[in-house]
Amino acid sequence: MPVAFAKYHAVGNDYLVVDPRDLPAPLTADQVRLVCDRHFGIGSDGILLGPLPAERARFALRIFNPDGSEAEKSGNGLRIFARHLWERGLVAGEEFAIETLGGLVSAKVSDGGRSVRVEMGRVSFWSDEIPVAGPRREVINEEIVADGRTFTFCAASIGNPHCVVPLSEISPKLARHFGPLLETHPSFPERTNVQFLKVLGRDDLAIEIWERGAGYTLASGSSSCAAAAVAYRLGLCARSISVHMPGGVIAIEVGEQFAMRMTGAVVKVGEGVLSEELLTVPT
Repeated sequence: MPVAFAKYHAVGNDYLVVDPRDLPAPLTADQVRLVCDRHFGIGSDGILLGPLPAERARFALRIFNPDGSEAEKSGNGLRIFARHLWERGLVAGEEFAIETLGGLVSAKVSDGGRSVRVEMGRVSFWSDEIPVAGPRREVINEEIVADGRTFTFCAASIGNPHCVVPLSEISPKLARHFGPLLETHPSFPERTNVQFLKVLGRDDLAIEIWERGAGYTLASGSSSCAAAAVAYRLGLCARSISVHMPGGVIAIEVGEQFAMRMTGAVVKVGEGVLSEELLTVPT
């Protein structure tokens, strides 16, 4: 039976939204990898499975990376999912809660669905909450070695792990080379998202992103939050920040106790169906 999907992008980060009630059986990791493949499938940075029943919110969401693994949280994915709920008439202009593996968030859709604000939760720098190997500590300005190069990094969690590396210059080449090495570094027992951060000014940051389970990525909402939180913690920027990425810009506000608010654009790409043939993955 064909399965309906809707595709959106949030500043270049694209996801498919699938209603689990339309699936004949739960998605397998092999199916996720095939559907997300840009040559053999539809192509996307992941699959958003929802809405699901929730215990603590109106809706719950599961987020799958293109390698078949499951993500705790995705800022761009949450904005896309909120827009999708709005399009289906399940929400209007009110603020509403979404439950993820990485905790509760609240979202609000505005500007005819083109802009979505998400209260992403609090950033933690504590090693046991991220997690980072070693004794319990706040992971600020520590050294890490990858392919013979020593970086100074800060680690953070906003429901998913991040390794933020401030540098004077950043590039896609740098992210593609060192990102996978840092993602799988022994310091991060659950792997990590990686952001290479350049401060452009008190109100502007730029990041290049290597995303856990997805690879080099044009944009990431949770990465923007983590990078902004680290930059603010280091005294490098103000509380209201524009985070520039290859795919576009996301506005971040750092609140009290590092509560993060993210606002950014969402664009609908189209709708379609996944064929039964595509979902029949050889074992």
